[in-house]
Amino acid sequence: MNLSQDNLSVQTTCAYCGVGCGVKATPQGDGTVAVAGDQDHPANLGKLCVKGSALGETVSLDGRLLYPQVRDERGSAALRRVSWDEALGKVAGKWQAVIAEHGPDAVALYVSGQLLTEDYYVANKLMKGYVGSANIDTNSRLCMSSAVAGHKRAFGEDLVPVCYEDLELADMIVLVGSNMAWCHPILFQRIAREREKRPNLKLVVVDPRRTATCELADLHLPVKPGTDVWLFNGLLSYLSRIGAVDPEYVAAHTNGFEAALAAAEVDCADPAAVAKACKISLGALMEFYESFAATAKVITAFSMGVNQSSAGTDKANSIINCHLVGGRIGKPGMGPFSITGQPNAMGGREVGGLANMLAAHMDLDNCAHRDAVQTFWDSPRMADKPGLKAVDLFEAIEAGRVKAVWIMATNPVVSLPNADQVKRALAKCELVVASDIVLGTDTNAYADVLLPALGWGEKDGTVTNSERRISRQRAFLPAPGEARGDWWIISQFAQRMGYAGFDFGAVHEVFDEHARLSAWRNSADDLPRVFNIGGLANMNHSAFDTMSPVQWPVREHVGVDGGTARLFEDGRYSHPDGKARFIATLPRLPAHQIDEDFPLALNTGRVRDQWHTMTRTGRSARLADHVPESFIDMHPQDALIHGVREGELARVTSQWGSMVARVQHGGGIARGGVFIPIHWSGQTSSDARVGGVVNPVVDPVSGEPEFKHTPVRIEQFRVSWHAFILSRSELGLDSVAHWTRIQGKEFARYELAGRNSIADFSGWARELLGVQDPDADWLEYADRTEGMYRAVHVVDDRIEQCIFLSPRLDLPARSWLAGLFAEEALADADRASLLIGRPLKKGVDVGPTVCSCFGVGRNTICSAIREQDLKSVPEVTACVKAGGNCGSCVPELKKLLAETRLEIAADAPA
Repeated sequence: MNLSQDNLSVQTTCAYCGVGCGVKATPQGDGTVAVAGDQDHPANLGKLCVKGSALGETVSLDGRLLYPQVRDERGSAALRRVSWDEALGKVAGKWQAVIAEHGPDAVALYVSGQLLTEDYYVANKLMKGYVGSANIDTNSRLCMSSAVAGHKRAFGEDLVPVCYEDLELADMIVLVGSNMAWCHPILFQRIAREREKRPNLKLVVVDPRRTATCELADLHLPVKPGTDVWLFNGLLSYLSRIGAVDPEYVAAHTNGFEAALAAAEVDCADPAAVAKACKISLGALMEFYESFAATAKVITAFSMGVNQSSAGTDKANSIINCHLVGGRIGKPGMGPFSITGQPNAMGGREVGGLANMLAAHMDLDNCAHRDAVQTFWDSPRMADKPGLKAVDLFEAIEAGRVKAVWIMATNPVVSLPNADQVKRALAKCELVVASDIVLGTDTNAYADVLLPALGWGEKDGTVTNSERRISRQRAFLPAPGEARGDWWIISQFAQRMGYAGFDFGAVHEVFDEHARLSAWRNSADDLPRVFNIGGLANMNHSAFDTMSPVQWPVREHVGVDGGTARLFEDGRYSHPDGKARFIATLPRLPAHQIDEDFPLALNTGRVRDQWHTMTRTGRSARLADHVPESFIDMHPQDALIHGVREGELARVTSQWGSMVARVQHGGGIARGGVFIPIHWSGQTSSDARVGGVVNPVVDPVSGEPEFKHTPVRIEQFRVSWHAFILSRSELGLDSVAHWTRIQGKEFARYELAGRNSIADFSGWARELLGVQDPDADWLEYADRTEGMYRAVHVVDDRIEQCIFLSPRLDLPARSWLAGLFAEEALADADRASLLIGRPLKKGVDVGPTVCSCFGVGRNTICSAIREQDLKSVPEVTACVKAGGNCGSCVPELKKLLAETRLEIAADAPA
């Protein structure tokens, strides 16, 4: 185990986004874990965002899956604990029977960017080299596969040419479809700090929404959703027209320029036409084009807004084209930069985790590559055609072509598009296996066999971040219950299937095989690939344990301490002729357009403090408080037209499904669009699973779904009353029309709305809260005329539960009530304030959380601005600490400053 100098903390890697931040984790004597940034890790240099800072709050065993379980009857809620031998024997027996009767393509694995590289490697080896099917795909298909396809078309291999340092060396950064301030905040703060040093560093944001990232931008281009190819084809045409081309580079290092330019000029030669297609001003467009042309050191960083599209691969290639034409690649401070969404999406790509790839960056459709991998593995067979990509896989399951599926570390009933179809597929599947750390997920409800995996803090292996940096994830907690590493689970299963080659005794042995395969037949004369970590092969347990973060390629002559910061410095690419390819990209709109029945375009994405389906971040009270409920962000005029109001619930419907959330006007949405976050599931809300609404159309090259554009309509979700509950015990709320669960500190908070008429407030509330004792310490207040009700259940002078109900949205502040749960005993004044419905003391209600790092609320910040006459974010930080850690709340602080200063000015005497 790699210990830091204090011999207590363990150096490991964050479990969230693809930035791959180094973390120091220190187990405490009371069972908790202290987490801090690792100052020695090159990705973050000691900084952590709020999600990373809160990792220690997510490691409890509450709700963990701790031993193998089977469901003896389909559809039953009952699970039976079994041994590992029985569980794996059941799965192996069924797989053997299915393969014998229907062939290897009747079974499948659906895996995850949450797996470590070693887990991914063993799973890929099992399916492609032993089962003989490429039916292994990953939830990285949902976020990174368009970038992968774009890289392979342009470069001949899935290669990210730049490193994080290039963001600080660039003179211009273009962020396309990336809310970096919220989704990759540590990278964004590196840019922000560089801007402070060099104010001339230009930042352009291309995004239909005005996000927190735009607050730092010199120029925001709010393009019409789906028009990125118009924008960058227009840029390619403009660069050619004004002579901003490097003809020597194009001639010596590329092919296909003439065809790509001809395609671009079909619709995009006229900047005015491009501006009209993108629905931006011609002046803003030309400012972008002129700045790009005049700046050599440009980074174009793109993320989900580019990838998650039915034209995602073409969007990626249109961006890459603009870098190739001027030779803006392979040198410090320049290049196209695909920013990864998950912690190990790139590690999965290294080992062939996608259904159309082979391990070690070899190609499934190349017979020489197939032979190389099969020979190295000494495997009995090799898949010889691409497997089913994620959306196609679940359609094949519903159709009965795939009889058995094993799902690892992901929650497709929530995360996939057309998610109700996934429910139908799993309900029909003959065998559903789930390897997970959490027992209760939307997907696990359909599992016949549940296998307990290790979680962050318990797992040991490697991950690779967005800049190709391999880092160690080290265990600092013991394995709970009977949980095991995914690589071990797959290896044990493979042995029960009768397969040789899976006798790994430790995780470093898996990594060693992966490293040796990367160098196998990898030379200038024989199947050359840039991906090569042969210099990391043959490490013993001790060397592996102390391995430092390193960027691949790491070839044998470089050694363990070497690595490669950026690629293509020699102008050589991975196509057989050594040249990059310009790709002709023809603009096309999203597959489904809005119409009279579905007049609004739905965009989905993340919020600042949550991650995926919240099975981890949902455990942290401070992360839950920033955005406690799902929401529908839309333009006020659209809300007026469709008859919905801010703060009220509404139903969003597409031709694939519907969901319910609360309307808000965040100020960043243009007319005709709505934005809904992806995180809420059936475990955290009654009906806020947006995956059920999203259309299942995919990019024809990458197979990545179109999460950014689904035609929808919106209508009122009429309710009779609104309420919230704070409770120390978990509640069942199936009888309530709408609910959301939010994790609090020592309690759970529930936001409710109902359609029923309540005749007996007290009886209804007692039943809902499970208070059966008629002599319970029960405080209540009711105003039947106004429809108002408040009740508090007290046990041993401590507040146990409370409920507040009103026909309107004017309910008491939750933050004030949450504070009472920390009190050892309620004072008489607290009891009085509970019945009145407001705090008696000034300053008790801090308001909704703005800075999650330090738990600073909106009311605290606004009061400080007023009382201390604060005029800048640094002054706010110095006064109340908000914005002093990860900086992701700084855009909100700027907004609050502006709003509060305006109020101060308006209140000043004339």
